[in-house]
Amino acid sequence: MKRFHVHVTVEDLTQSVRFYSTLFATEPTVLKPDYAKWMLEDPRVNFAISTGGGHGAGISHLGIQAEDQGELAEIYGRLAEAERPVLEEKATTCCYARSDKQWIADPQGVPWETFYTYGESTVYGRSAAFEKLGEASGGLSTCGCGPSEVTKLQPEPATAGACCSD
Repeated sequence: MKRFHVHVTVEDLTQSVRFYSTLFATEPTVLKPDYAKWMLEDPRVNFAISTGGGHGAGISHLGIQAEDQGELAEIYGRLAEAERPVLEEKATTCCYARSDKQWIADPQGVPWETFYTYGESTVYGRSAAFEKLGEASGGLSTCGCGPSEVTKLQPEPATAGACCSD
C-alpha cells in the first residue's frame, strides 16, 4: 500500500518537532539535527520537516512513497503519461535514506516526488538529478536535497527529453 508524503521546510526544527509531535500524538520515527520524520498509520502518511533545501519555510514538496519496486514502476508509468519532464534518480541518498525516486512538477509548479526507500543513511544527502539538471540548464542552484529547482524548469513536453535523459 502506498503512503502519501509531505515535506515541510521549517525555520525552527525544535519548535516544529514539538508542534507536530503534539498534533500527531507521537514522537518522530527519525530525528536528526536538521530533519524529522513521522511514519504515521492514521492517516497513512510520511510527514517530514527539515531546515534545509535552499528555499523559504512552507511546503517543500508532496509525494507518494511506494512499498516496493513494483509499486514504484506503476507510479512511474503514470508519471510518464503526464506529459511533464520527469527527473529520475536511482540509488540516491536523500533525507537520511537510500532510495530510488522520480521528481515531477505539476502544471502549477508544485514539486512531487515518487520514491521507494530501501535503506538508511547517516548523512542527509544530495540530489544527483538536480546537479545534473543544473548542468544541463545553465547553472541552476542544486544545493541540498529536494525539488526546489523543478519549479523553475517548466519546459514544454516536447523538449523534456533534452534535459532529463541519461
